[in-house]
Amino acid sequence: MESCALTLSSSTLTSTTLNHINQKNRPRIIPCASPSSINYKTTYSVPSFRSYSIFNSSSSLKKRIHYDFVVARAAASASEASGESSNAAEIGRTLQLAAMFGVWYLLNIYFNIFNKQVLKVFPYPTTLTTFQFGCGTLMVLIMWTLKLHPRPKFHKSQIVPGLTLAVAHTMGNLLTNISLGKVAVSFTHTIKAMEPFFTVLFSVLLLSERPSMWVVSSLVPIVGGVALASFTEASFNWIGFASAMASNVTNQSRNVLSKIFMVRKEEALDNINLFSVMTIISFFFLIPFAFLLEGFKLTPEHLQFAASQGLTVRELLARFVLTGICFHSYQQVSYMILSMVSPVTHAVGNCVKRVVVIVSSVIFFKTPVSPVNSLGTGLALAGVFLYSRVKRIKPTPKPKAA
Repeated sequence: MESCALTLSSSTLTSTTLNHINQKNRPRIIPCASPSSINYKTTYSVPSFRSYSIFNSSSSLKKRIHYDFVVARAAASASEASGESSNAAEIGRTLQLAAMFGVWYLLNIYFNIFNKQVLKVFPYPTTLTTFQFGCGTLMVLIMWTLKLHPRPKFHKSQIVPGLTLAVAHTMGNLLTNISLGKVAVSFTHTIKAMEPFFTVLFSVLLLSERPSMWVVSSLVPIVGGVALASFTEASFNWIGFASAMASNVTNQSRNVLSKIFMVRKEEALDNINLFSVMTIISFFFLIPFAFLLEGFKLTPEHLQFAASQGLTVRELLARFVLTGICFHSYQQVSYMILSMVSPVTHAVGNCVKRVVVIVSSVIFFKTPVSPVNSLGTGLALAGVFLYSRVKRIKPTPKPKAA
């Protein structure tokens, strides 16, 4: 821009002044000087281009023009920097989520492998589950003590819902461990692919929600795939099958009940604190049942006998601790991811997690898998993925009657 237009300000020009304006003293259009040639100290508070009056000194006009250019240039630079920082933040969030999903999957793989190794030589799932909840309780207390996460504020209205959810949470994890002790890891997770079926069932029964045709259609391959895999499973066991199916019932009832109980947002706990409270309650709730059902099994005699089945006492104890750490950590990471993404995205990630766990367990334990069994497992997992996708479809609202 070589020049700037000038306008006459009524506050500067009077009628007397206008009468003296002729061809000689007509205001000139002054070219803008380069920024380096202007030395000014005056600052102005108006951050935009403005109309200029006639000044006796041309240097004042130059200073104002230069100032406006500087402000405009700074505003443009700030806008570009804001856009770049926004893109950088989005990339950082994506990388963080990718890392969290990777940790979630890795912890699941290690938990299922270590858990199966322990249950092979130490067939006491209630004791093992109690120990795992104990490790989780210790980790929760450390988290709150170090203020890594704010402590929850309890209300009287949360006592009954919290206890109900904790019982369902306890039973779900205990039944899963019972199943893992009886059948192959891959088969347990194939059965647990039935979770969407029970989610829809309890939503209809407890929440009076009507599923769409697409949701119901996605359940067909899930049920068919689990049935096909069950008929051809080499390690099939009715206790293992029934306990895995029962864990689906308890886990999904917990999820549906949480929607009913945690309605008031001002009193609801966040995901991490809700999981932490359920872990502590589950630990104290399961201790007497472990004694009643199995007795005290963490004795040197029982550990020595278990070690004689293929693991040393040190290896067995190390796997005990690792299962407890992985057990709590993978569930907490899952809740952290859920607080960052939508439930549908989390469901898709959970489906991929099952695939990763099934494939890794088959490879590690060298589980024999027939082609028909593989087909059933793949069909069930494909149904779960389809279910998570159709949940994105929002029902078309019905037009109101006139």
